[in-house]
Amino acid sequence: MAIDINRIEEAGLEIMKRAAIDIPEDYSQGIKEMQKTETGKLPRFVLHAMVDNWDAATKDRRPMCADTGVPRYYVKMGNNASVQSGFIGIERALRKATADATVQIPLRPNRVHPLWRTEHNNNVGINAPEIEWSFEPDADWVDVTTVHKGGLFGTDYRMLFPGDGIDGIKRFVLDGLIAFGKRGLACQPAIVGIGIGGSKDTCMQLGKQAACLRTVGNRNPDPKIAELEMELKKLGNSIGMGAMGFVGSSMVVDCHIEVGYTHTGGMPVSIHTFCLSSRRATARIYADGRIEYRTDPEWFTPYMRRETVEWNR
Repeated sequence: MAIDINRIEEAGLEIMKRAAIDIPEDYSQGIKEMQKTETGKLPRFVLHAMVDNWDAATKDRRPMCADTGVPRYYVKMGNNASVQSGFIGIERALRKATADATVQIPLRPNRVHPLWRTEHNNNVGINAPEIEWSFEPDADWVDVTTVHKGGLFGTDYRMLFPGDGIDGIKRFVLDGLIAFGKRGLACQPAIVGIGIGGSKDTCMQLGKQAACLRTVGNRNPDPKIAELEMELKKLGNSIGMGAMGFVGSSMVVDCHIEVGYTHTGGMPVSIHTFCLSSRRATARIYADGRIEYRTDPEWFTPYMRRETVEWNR
């Protein structure tokens, strides 16, 4: 049985609403834990104001932040799933859901042509919204996740080399966080995503996915990488900056690292911050018409990471 394309569109619109309005519970709990340790007067005020703002947004069913970011989608296709109108149908449905959500929620129409500044007042245009795809074996459902990420700041990239080692990664991450905080380029506390390896485009993609598609408290399955995540979180909160850049210790809610095999001569690294409006929501659509909603994208499955080597010489 094929999944009804209208159910995809319905789910796309609903997760747009949920992402814009309702803060995920894992992030909310991360902020509440920070309230217990932050001693700075101003950052403590900001943390409490954030929680109050989220409660008001949920109660009033209005976006939690005036800047609703740039909506994008991550679609995970079950290998055994069939969808009416196929992949192109999914793309059309999600583009329409974005346009409808912009009017109904409403979202701020942030998307414009980079040169002519042309816009259609609905966050839809050339290559917008972005849709990234992945696949999952032995599944007959489709997962659609939307992320509303700020589109301007809080991102950096550096080509490091093997000799730079872990210390080089730490130096780059701290340089980036300090620069973001001093220049107001990220609304912290943030979930920090770090991509290590791959080519430059893969490295940037991994870092963004690490920031946006893993929940607070989720650790990389590699114990050494998990240990580095915790160390970088601690370092990020020790540089003297707290919520919204005020002096304090509440800059990083969590740190997530994803890696990819890379060229033998290099070690590219990217850093991304998912700001205090950590907006994400997921829908799982089944062929029988059921739709299940959640806030954990469950994007980085074992198959997604492709950790095994399947062929021997």
